[in-house]
Amino acid sequence: MMVTAALSVATIALMCQFALALPTETQAADASVDFFPVANGGGSMLDKSGGLGEPLNVIISAKSSSAVLTKGGLTLFAQAIGFSTECLGLHIGDPQTANLGDGNGDVNEMGVWRADFGNIAVGTCLESLQGGNHFRAWTQNGSSANSGALFLAANCLTQIQDLSQHHTIIPDGYNIGRDELVAAAVGTHKHPILPLKFTTTSTSLTGLLAAGTQGVNHNISQDGIVKLLTVSMKISF
Repeated sequence: MMVTAALSVATIALMCQFALALPTETQAADASVDFFPVANGGGSMLDKSGGLGEPLNVIISAKSSSAVLTKGGLTLFAQAIGFSTECLGLHIGDPQTANLGDGNGDVNEMGVWRADFGNIAVGTCLESLQGGNHFRAWTQNGSSANSGALFLAANCLTQIQDLSQHHTIIPDGYNIGRDELVAAAVGTHKHPILPLKFTTTSTSLTGLLAAGTQGVNHNISQDGIVKLLTVSMKISF
């Protein structure tokens, strides 16, 4: 009964997200580019968390379907590839910030999406204990670099035994988190409930993010590779 109720609530929420994901006439992002390099505007490919940062190791291109580049659209895409919003909508800890070199300075993450283990309603509650992949996201939408691209920080967490403990990043967790997210995304995937189909391609980029551990949270080395995803969303019954 509780699971059925949770699924019903989730379905209503999904329909709202679908409506919010639809493009509007006021969108003025520059979709002629994939993104603007953040360093050009004084930004960083590391977000900020406790004096250090996590690598922004995945970018969703501004050439993607415009609906995907909204928070609601990103949630629908995430749910099609095995991720969903946080357990019961709850988040523990302060939001991380990032400067995407777009004139907005440091801004809070728009949200966190976690592995849902095949259940978009409550599956992320399992990730909260078991650990696994998750990502945070920011939009490059400031007046000086308004691409509309999404910058993601993906990583993979350790398992905890109970909620009094804290997760940490597994060894090589930034590279693993990125690669698992990209592997889940590439190809064509249908949303588990709504009549939506997402098709994704991936390109590897170098030169945006310095490899190594300098400034990286948990002192975990990463290879400096950024994955550029281009995502197409279509209605498909």
